[in-house]
Amino acid sequence: MTTVEADASLSQQGHYAGAVTRLAAFVVDQAVSATSFAAGTAVVAWVLALVSSDRVDIHLGAAGVGLLYAVWAFAYLAYPWAVSGKTPGMALMGIRVVRADGDDAGGRRAAVRAITLPLGFLTLGLGFAPIVLGRRRRALHDVLAGTVVVYAWDARAARWRFLARRNEGGATGAG
Repeated sequence: MTTVEADASLSQQGHYAGAVTRLAAFVVDQAVSATSFAAGTAVVAWVLALVSSDRVDIHLGAAGVGLLYAVWAFAYLAYPWAVSGKTPGMALMGIRVVRADGDDAGGRRAAVRAITLPLGFLTLGLGFAPIVLGRRRRALHDVLAGTVVVYAWDARAARWRFLARRNEGGATGAG
């Protein structure tokens, strides 16, 4: 392998993100979203109990809680996609959402993407098949929103930052 080939293999920035990376980011995001929703509802219940002299019982039922969680999940996904192009799980996996032409996704596309994400599940998973089979790895919600998911990290730059940090600590690099 030549030096040019080695350098190219170190940088995945801008390449379409694969199914495993996207799935891992989705799992992390679902765990963070569900945990933060549960913690948030517990805090709200605690505050209501703290400020109320009477016992407060709020029974929303399964449909009410489901609707409340759907609103939370929309906000959890759409806001980070609109602002930075990545949710916490995507940031951890080094991927981000961009428009099909490579520009930032923006608020409208982020909202459409978040609203249409469940269609992949409602089609019994067929909406996610293009992530594995397609050249641009776009799921149904990506096509509807006009977005793609790309790698957002550069291994070569990360390696240089790591080496610079080691040299700042007094290491000379000579073994």
